[in-house]
Amino acid sequence: MLNSLVLSMFFLYFPEDKTEYIPAVISMTIFMAACVIVFLYIKKVSKREAEKVEEKYKGIKHK
Repeated sequence: MLNSLVLSMFFLYFPEDKTEYIPAVISMTIFMAACVIVFLYIKKVSKREAEKVEEKYKGIKHK
């Protein structure tokens, strides 16, 4: 069982020259920055919509 696990991991590639990681790090950094920007934008829009709903239903009392 262990032998088949080791044999199935031959597709992994760890280069000796670590400069090959640079494009991956750059693209991951760009992707993570885009994720943070989109998250903050969605949070801002959500807050704005919550304020609109609160303003619209301000006079209604809950049971």
